[in-house]
Amino acid sequence: MIQQLNNVPVENIRKDPEVKRLLKRMPKSVRQSFDEQQLIHIRKAIGDRSEGEHSLDWRAVFTLPLCGWHFYFVFLLGKNRRELTDKEKQISILLGVLLISVVTLLGLLFIAVAMYLLKSAAGIDLFPDFSLGLWHWFKVNRM
Repeated sequence: MIQQLNNVPVENIRKDPEVKRLLKRMPKSVRQSFDEQQLIHIRKAIGDRSEGEHSLDWRAVFTLPLCGWHFYFVFLLGKNRRELTDKEKQISILLGVLLISVVTLLGLLFIAVAMYLLKSAAGIDLFPDFSLGLWHWFKVNRM
């Protein structure tokens, strides 16, 4: 039986895309010094990056006009498939609580504005001689 590594028979390890990409960056003398067993272990060490598809993968390069420096940025978004460290778990929980808090506050603000507009549309004046001006702005700009 032929042993396989990520659906590539080990005797064809040099044809594996990740191994080819790695070897391509090396000088020819170094590239030829690896035997198949070493390449198999290198391939196992670098892992399978083909599963790393992201639902959002946005990459761009920009240049600063006066100095000619080139910068790049990458924004990736997708399901995390790796184990988190304790610090990453703490940050994840903190960001989750922060996100839920912000969404809740925005929801409450939306409800308060909607109730204020409904109250104003019904002609109810809770505080005489006081207005936020929201109803007037809404009538002028939206109706």
